[in-house]
Amino acid sequence: MQRKLVLSDRQSKLRAWLVHGYTALGLPCAFLALLAASEGRARDVFLILILAIAIDGTDGPMARRFDVKRWTPHFDGRKLDDIIDYMTYTMVPVYFIWHFNLVSGQFAIVLLVALICSAYGFCSEGAKTADKYFTGFPSYWNAVALFLYVLQMPAIANAAVVLFLALLTLTPIKFPSSQAVKKTERVVILIAAMLTFVLIINLDEPPPPLLIYATLAYPLYHLISSIAMFVHEELREEKFS
Repeated sequence: MQRKLVLSDRQSKLRAWLVHGYTALGLPCAFLALLAASEGRARDVFLILILAIAIDGTDGPMARRFDVKRWTPHFDGRKLDDIIDYMTYTMVPVYFIWHFNLVSGQFAIVLLVALICSAYGFCSEGAKTADKYFTGFPSYWNAVALFLYVLQMPAIANAAVVLFLALLTLTPIKFPSSQAVKKTERVVILIAAMLTFVLIINLDEPPPPLLIYATLAYPLYHLISSIAMFVHEELREEKFS
């Protein structure tokens, strides 16, 4: 009976380490996406980042289900996850923005601001609220890079967008995470994800404007509504203070 229990513990530890190994697959994704960007393969960059997002969205539930904290107490899976997220959500997309000259020349300084602000955001103890909202812009630079690429705006306009979002990272404005969205919104999220995938598949040719704006509508709505809600709450507090 005792031998069976020890084997069970070993299996649980092995399973926990396999979950950490699954999380670590995000690192090859980051490297391959960076390589694709350096070679000018825009569509491949975002397809690889989609894979990284899929891993990021599934490793957490697996970690909780298999109780990895119990079986690997001396290994911080959350820290590994944060390192990978910074690479795939910030470093690679910001490099993409620079490499494809979406922000270049004298405006490129804003990319350094974005890198630093996102690093501060990732290291903040209050990066997520108790009700599962992100505090500040959640460094979705992969989405920003995609839309700057397809919209083909002037470099100064792109720089303004990057600077605005970078500074927004340091604000107390609440942005909904996948855990905070209402059940009724999940269908909308699914549609938005499908539109994004179709947009990425068509990156080798100029995508139809209607597809671009339809895909942009959902993230733009959340950006505007989050800022509007913050302003509304601040004005209400000021009124009753």
